[in-house]
Amino acid sequence: MNSNDPNYSPLRDVAQSPEATARYLADVQRVLLDIGKNLETLALEIRVHCRDTHVEGDRFYDAWLRAQPVERALKNVLKNVEAVTKGLEKSAYKRRAHDEAVANTARKRKEKELEKKLKNRPPLQAASQNQPKGVPGGPNPGYSGPGSIYDLGRERSA
Repeated sequence: MNSNDPNYSPLRDVAQSPEATARYLADVQRVLLDIGKNLETLALEIRVHCRDTHVEGDRFYDAWLRAQPVERALKNVLKNVEAVTKGLEKSAYKRRAHDEAVANTARKRKEKELEKKLKNRPPLQAASQNQPKGVPGGPNPGYSGPGSIYDLGRERSA
């Protein structure tokens, strides 16, 4: 690509390759995890400072109550950073799955078309055998023989 091209986007090349996408998202995730560690440290320091800040006339829990909104806000930020990192992992996986699905689509369509043709085709009929019915030793004597024991005759008696 030419960087002088007005339609040039450096992420276009990354978006076209699942491996490049995974590498880029892993880099972003590393940066976010590092930021998350720094935010955790900052949250601990803010917690210590805010809970130690007492004003004259405070009861013992007033500093703790004033610190709660600040702590809660940082806790929410940390939770969001963690959710973003999990989302990055998931999106890298989905990107790879998308390419695999695209690669398999043509094969699946051909298989479905073949199944459809086979389903609509009438089944082949086997050649009929010219054997008289009721002859012992035939292919299925149970189906071609008499219906009850009274119809057995002399050939097969009970």
